[in-house]
Amino acid sequence: MTKDFMFTSESVTEGHPDKLCDQISDAIVDRFLQQDPNSSIIAECAVSTAIIFIAARFASNASVDIPNVARQVVHQVGYQQSDFNSKTCSIVTSLKELPCNMDDCFDEKKLSEEEIERIPVRNQVTVFGFACNQTPALMPLPIWLAHKLARRITSVRLQKILTYLTPDGKTQVGIEYRNRRPHRVHSIAVIASQNEPAVPDLKKLKEDIRETIINPVFSDETINLDEKTRIFINPDGPLIVGGPSSHSGLTGRKNAIDTYGEYSRHSGAALSGKDPMRIDRIGAYVARYAAKNIVAAGLADECEVQLSYSIGFSRPVSIQVETFGTGKLSDAELVGLLEKHFDFRLAGIIRQFNLKYMPSIIKGGFYRKLAAYGHVGRMDIGLPWECIDKIEVLR
Repeated sequence: MTKDFMFTSESVTEGHPDKLCDQISDAIVDRFLQQDPNSSIIAECAVSTAIIFIAARFASNASVDIPNVARQVVHQVGYQQSDFNSKTCSIVTSLKELPCNMDDCFDEKKLSEEEIERIPVRNQVTVFGFACNQTPALMPLPIWLAHKLARRITSVRLQKILTYLTPDGKTQVGIEYRNRRPHRVHSIAVIASQNEPAVPDLKKLKEDIRETIINPVFSDETINLDEKTRIFINPDGPLIVGGPSSHSGLTGRKNAIDTYGEYSRHSGAALSGKDPMRIDRIGAYVARYAAKNIVAAGLADECEVQLSYSIGFSRPVSIQVETFGTGKLSDAELVGLLEKHFDFRLAGIIRQFNLKYMPSIIKGGFYRKLAAYGHVGRMDIGLPWECIDKIEVLR
């Protein structure tokens, strides 16, 4: 196992075209579930210059104005430029309403254990959850810092500290590891887009980004910048406008950003745009829950949990644990603890995390909030799969 290496992870702001598509897709999911918690909905989105395409398949008693939901997201993200804005962009939809499946219409809170056991998954997938003790959120440091920088870009824009910024931005952080522990910040890249005609010269842009974004992010970090840290700010020069006018976007294209920044494996399936009956979405959440509790309990410094689901079964057909040589117990013993203390069944996950009702409980919707800055490792929302309430039973 390599112990000394350099690793990079990237993040993007909520105005990046791919993340805009994720947010539109998840806002549609929120709206359906708010009206009908038993809704079945798959929503996918693509954006380009002045156009949004939405494909949705649903079975629900809800009535949702899908184009209006998309326009609201575009407006809230902040696109007001002449070539792409919520009022004038064209929206093309391909919608298919399906008959309701009564097997999906259940109140998981009222089901017996035997009834939960009889609710199978309807798609096959292998999902991964990961945790490590590199950050307070038990996330890998590169993606943690990349997300912090991306959120800071948005904060500086919304607070009008830098009035020329647009919603689109991208960050990357490289960390040098010694003995598999973060040692120093190797490099940082920040790419922020600007509005005309207020674009500053490149020297002023770099000074502004360094002073208002990079320095505040690292001011409270244990590992800070040093004299050898390489910093790249818009290395190709000013990025005018950015967003869908500059590059297209698609739902589900940023899986690494949604999870662990490639530091750990992740499923190839998109997370956004799916209702809670999709195990390829919620399975990733319960795998993170299991891995995080193992690390929080002090049973490993790093932990990856793998769950494999097959159509027609309620439980995963395989549970694997990898602790990369850091486990206090064997990986096989940790699998036994997970099987004993965690519910990996489809309806059991929905019940434990209250996934059908979260969009009605959380103001402004729930799933859309996951669509930017990560589905895991969040400390700003109170995600149920980020709870470490299994520590005592695991110990």
